[in-house]
Amino acid sequence: MLEEIREAVLDGNAAAVPVAVERALAQGADPSTILDEALIPALDVVGSEYESGIRYVPEMLASAEAMKAGMSILQPSLVAAGVQAKGRVVLGTVTGDLHDIGKNLVGMMLEGAGYEVVDLGVEVSAERFVEAVREHTPDILALSALLTTTMTNMPAVIKALEKAGLRNTTRVVVGGAPVTQRFAEQIGADGYAVDAPSAVSLVRHLASE
Repeated sequence: MLEEIREAVLDGNAAAVPVAVERALAQGADPSTILDEALIPALDVVGSEYESGIRYVPEMLASAEAMKAGMSILQPSLVAAGVQAKGRVVLGTVTGDLHDIGKNLVGMMLEGAGYEVVDLGVEVSAERFVEAVREHTPDILALSALLTTTMTNMPAVIKALEKAGLRNTTRVVVGGAPVTQRFAEQIGADGYAVDAPSAVSLVRHLASE
């Protein structure tokens, strides 16, 4: 039962995963068990295989989509059972940048890992990020950029958080093709992720501190 869910996620079968999740729930499986022993482990394998060069972005995206399809079925049961999200993450692509594939992949993988995700979309201003932090009080704020010309808008978000008095209570992580660990350190971010699997690992680490 759980193995069927895991294999469907690994195969990137977005049609099979929700069916398997529904079957498991109908057979009396605990929602948190499905999440912790089927969906999350499958996602961990996908991330590990991507980092090892066994999987590529399209395959990882397919598995993330399959995971999201399963979560859409599982989420109401998790809520009904009183299962709390592992944390809350607000994420978005910074001002001037319309790229969202990487951001979307990070969001889907975080949801699959048990986090509540608030996706603000693309071209998000520093002011909008601040509003979202006030509204949702996230554990982590994740900023994405795919262009060297737009990643320079990331420090403006951090400065806006400082001005609003929210920086000390909000962990900020950054990522995207042109972003580096050095850049993250220069702008005062709390962490940097090179890809979606490492973003999940980073959020887990920061949220557990």
